[in-house]
Amino acid sequence: MIAYIGVDEGKAALAVGVTDDLKAKVSAVDLVKAGVAAVGGQGGGGRPDMAQGGGPNGADAPKALEAIRAALQGPA
Repeated sequence: MIAYIGVDEGKAALAVGVTDDLKAKVSAVDLVKAGVAAVGGQGGGGRPDMAQGGGPNGADAPKALEAIRAALQGPA
């Protein structure tokens, strides 16, 4: 699994990729949606193995990575 967040002119762009062996356990769409919400975006989407989205708050990119990490760990 890989998560990428780029920031340009204050806006964040996210991409999440999930390898074939993990697709049955975790969806890239769910992970990208968690990250997008953290940067003030709405939605995000793609396929179970590759998804993308973005938001207006690029300064919150570290929070987006934390949100993706938390989504990987599942509900508390």
